[in-house]
Amino acid sequence: MASESIPATLIAGDGIGPEIVDATLAALEALEVHFAWDHQVAGLRSVQTAGDPLPKATVESIRRTRLALKGPLETPSGGGYRSSNVRLREEFQLFANVRPARTLIPGGRYENIDLVLVRENVEGLYMGYEHYIPIDGDPHAVAISTGVNTRQGSRHIAEYAFEYAIANGRKKVTIVHKANILKALTGIFRETALEVHKAKYEGKIGVDEIIVDACSMKLVLNPWQFDVLVTTNLFGDILSDLVAGLVGGLGMTPGANIGADAAIFEAVHGSAPDIAGKGVANPTALLLAAAMMLDHCKLPRMAERLRISIDQTLNADGVRTGDLGGNATTAQFTAALLERIAHA
Repeated sequence: MASESIPATLIAGDGIGPEIVDATLAALEALEVHFAWDHQVAGLRSVQTAGDPLPKATVESIRRTRLALKGPLETPSGGGYRSSNVRLREEFQLFANVRPARTLIPGGRYENIDLVLVRENVEGLYMGYEHYIPIDGDPHAVAISTGVNTRQGSRHIAEYAFEYAIANGRKKVTIVHKANILKALTGIFRETALEVHKAKYEGKIGVDEIIVDACSMKLVLNPWQFDVLVTTNLFGDILSDLVAGLVGGLGMTPGANIGADAAIFEAVHGSAPDIAGKGVANPTALLLAAAMMLDHCKLPRMAERLRISIDQTLNADGVRTGDLGGNATTAQFTAALLERIAHA
């Protein structure tokens, strides 16, 4: 039990966000972990209320608390709005995106999956440094995108991946790249990661490397050969969803965005406006993100209680929302989870 309240920013988000946030807050209260929540807005809801998907008050709150829990955000179409998630990563230099994928419900296509993808979060092609070149009256005749990877950024994420793997009892880190073709852009990432391992981690954690397309195939054919994957921003964006598919989809996978001065924990699935307000949303991903947040706050026993309670609710009790083949409402799933937490 945490004796003092932990300052944190809470962003309920759009669509089903407020429903799954309520379920997660109830679980944290049942664990008797006390957060001093500063409620803020972002995404579509923030555009409607403040005219900006990432208002200054939200940024200042996270700067003050250095910790945030966030529901799904919807980026408005048109109007030149950039993704609030990308802006948050840039604003707080959240260089590491951590996406664990673990089998929670047996009987799917893949059993006993336990992978972690560590994605570089602030460099590479994904950052969208793009422009057009007009030719013969066509303003969009040529589209150009620039990817920027740095030695420092590559070193930063490699060190994080190796440290994470060691701290969590992992056996191996696989460096995923495309250095056979993108020799400079991803070559610097591969080269730096291998250098970091040789200089600081040789003998402490295993390492190997793989080209991203081969990695994609092998994740489908034999995902059990992997443990921790570390890769660049765009490849990580794609592979993290592939890995989520091995364990039932984005509704079963949490995400953490880690920087030197802030950490933001989130459900990585969409806002699902089609089911918003119907009381049928699955809160599992955000609950697992809250468990990651508890680990970050040096409360590993509470994090483990929450994970065990989620497992028991889904499997021993068989209480599942519709997307998992059950018929429980969000409220019914939450009530069953709180009962498990009380006896965990």
